[in-house]
Amino acid sequence: MTVDQYSLRLDPTAPIAAAIQQVLGCPLPAPCTETSSAAANVLWLGPDEFLVLTTSAVLPQQLRDAIGDEFASVIDVSAQRTTLLLDGPGTQVRDVLAQGCAIDLDPHVSPPGTCVQTLIAQAGVVLRVLGPTSISLLVRPSFAPYLADWLADACSEFHDVRIRSAS
Repeated sequence: MTVDQYSLRLDPTAPIAAAIQQVLGCPLPAPCTETSSAAANVLWLGPDEFLVLTTSAVLPQQLRDAIGDEFASVIDVSAQRTTLLLDGPGTQVRDVLAQGCAIDLDPHVSPPGTCVQTLIAQAGVVLRVLGPTSISLLVRPSFAPYLADWLADACSEFHDVRIRSAS
């Protein structure tokens, strides 16, 4: 199943935000978090920037229709990032990432639903905490092989951590 990615730009305090949230089926996320519905996962990337992850073929057009002539946009950015999934027991995934990431990944600070843009081993990523033992990294395709190699090396002492590509 392919997950498409759309950049959604709008002022979340503008009147159009209510119509967008109705189409998405969930509220726009607060800073450094994500929200979800049956139709999409919505990641906060900045004060007026969100990333919509969806398998729906009709959702992007529904968003564009809701926007109409308002000051907002929906752009397909699916080719802009690839996804690496990491999972493993306990805090092993967080311990691996801590070797190259300045974000505090302690479960009390970064619980499931956390979404941040950061660097891991100098590669820009969107880091999503999916669950207590699972993290997703959205990375530019040109950096994905480098980051996968770095992660494999960083996992050398954590034999139960799995790295998978989701795209």
